[in-house]
Amino acid sequence: MAQKTIVIVGGGLAGLTAAIHLRNKNYTVLVIEKNDFPKHKVCGEYISKEVLPYLESLGLNIESLLPKHIENLSFSLVSGKTINTVLPLGGIGISRYALDLYLYNYARSIGCQVIQETVLNIDFSDDLFKVTTNTAHYSASIVLGAFGKRSNLDIKLKRKFIQKQSNWLGVKAHYKLDFPDDVVGLHHFKGGYCGVSKVENDLVNICYLANYETFKSYKSIDDYQENIVCKNPILKEIFRAASIQFEKPLTISQVSFEEKKSVENHILMIGDTAGLIHPLCGNGMAMAIHSAKLAAENSIEFLENRINRSTLENNYRLDWNNNFKSRLKVGRTLGKLLQHEKTAQFALKFLILFPSLLPMIIKKTHGKPI
Repeated sequence: MAQKTIVIVGGGLAGLTAAIHLRNKNYTVLVIEKNDFPKHKVCGEYISKEVLPYLESLGLNIESLLPKHIENLSFSLVSGKTINTVLPLGGIGISRYALDLYLYNYARSIGCQVIQETVLNIDFSDDLFKVTTNTAHYSASIVLGAFGKRSNLDIKLKRKFIQKQSNWLGVKAHYKLDFPDDVVGLHHFKGGYCGVSKVENDLVNICYLANYETFKSYKSIDDYQENIVCKNPILKEIFRAASIQFEKPLTISQVSFEEKKSVENHILMIGDTAGLIHPLCGNGMAMAIHSAKLAAENSIEFLENRINRSTLENNYRLDWNNNFKSRLKVGRTLGKLLQHEKTAQFALKFLILFPSLLPMIIKKTHGKPI
């Protein structure tokens, strides 16, 4: 049995960020990821600038990936009525394909071990974890769970959210499209909303979240987009002008916004594994990175014998709740609001009369620079 100090299950944004943080402090880190690198993912591909100082402190040069700098938001309802505002902090547009590959290569270059295996089970006994994969067993003092929005491990761990049916479907692709570099568009349609923004290489990422109830009566994504998504005239014009760069759009089903526990079976959950904010808030990637920081910092306290495991877990729960619980709640509230067209129309009219309120709402779903 291989002896490892820290095992991170999942090599996405949160998992690789935590691995780099811990390896920078000279800890032995094993990342177990079931998929190949690199890989496109269903994601809005917008990162709030609140996490850029932290990424720089890890030695990462995100600017070398040539991201787009986004400073403005354009928000519309189904009718096409629009309100524009400046984003309080701004963000960058970068594809998960490019960012995850960069983090993967950087993690390996500083000595993180990254292996492609499927984790079948995680057991905890006598203050030690045993991580079982399809090929081996690994032991660890700390396990971080970074296995995404939903996984077979959630079923193994009997997590409550996985027992509830979710009606959300995510769809994403890259397009060639004449679109401003510095704008993120957020456009509402019946049963969902769509984000549009530039990433590197002058490509535009279009990613939308759809309620399965509105989707299921259509035979294909193209039919759904034409009959539902494009009822918003702004989205109709965007899709009319856009040239898809993928063979076909990527999809993910059963996207759940139910509350999750940040610690289960003594595993510190990070990123989407710990909680998923509604994409309309545009802050999921930043939250994943921030949660990796919190988990790494608390893990170091434990590994240096300054706190025991019980304190480690309590401290991480507190840190998670203090930084993210209210953001997630606001995200769920906004998501419910936009599902009701009349209520959403009223809210937009109110925001048009009082435009200073929109940046205040945005701040409620974002944090301060870390």
